[in-house]
Amino acid sequence: MKNLLLLLLICPPLLCAADEVAVLSVKMPDDKQLKRIVIEFYDKDAPATVASFEELARKHFYDGVTFHRVFKDRLVQAGDPLSKRKDKAKIGTGGPGFTLPPEIHLHDKHIAGTVAMSRLPDAVNPNRRSSGSQFYITLAPMPELDGQYTIFGRVVEGMDVLHAISQAPVDTNDNPLDRILITSIRIHPRG
Repeated sequence: MKNLLLLLLICPPLLCAADEVAVLSVKMPDDKQLKRIVIEFYDKDAPATVASFEELARKHFYDGVTFHRVFKDRLVQAGDPLSKRKDKAKIGTGGPGFTLPPEIHLHDKHIAGTVAMSRLPDAVNPNRRSSGSQFYITLAPMPELDGQYTIFGRVVEGMDVLHAISQAPVDTNDNPLDRILITSIRIHPRG
């Protein structure tokens, strides 16, 4: 019983990570070597979101998207299929053709490394449905976002890569001037 209580304190049932992880391969400008970011999923907290993300990754939906919004040492965003094009006019508005139900929990906190789904503001999205594919990763605690978005995982490897991405020079839409490409996202067994 004592061991079970200790396990529950270390890994509460709603926050335990899934048996699979996502491995992002990232191509930085002027760097021939791919960088690696690993995300573990919270499939108990956000089962529909995790299942959708994994399915899109397995269908290679994310291959070739860019990090299309970056805020220095705060947040990076990716997952828009329109970012595969050179034309930046509509980047940030694309998706897979569907949205996801909100899986927002008050106990979920935006700490460094939090992975969550983007969504449109409440004024045009009163049901708080999540984007079908666009996601963001926080690089620092951002409590002002708590209780607003579906958190579905956390970064377990590659925070240094994300901080480097966040340093990129950007245009007036916070889009990096040089493309920072996700060459692939693959789903692998944990460990």
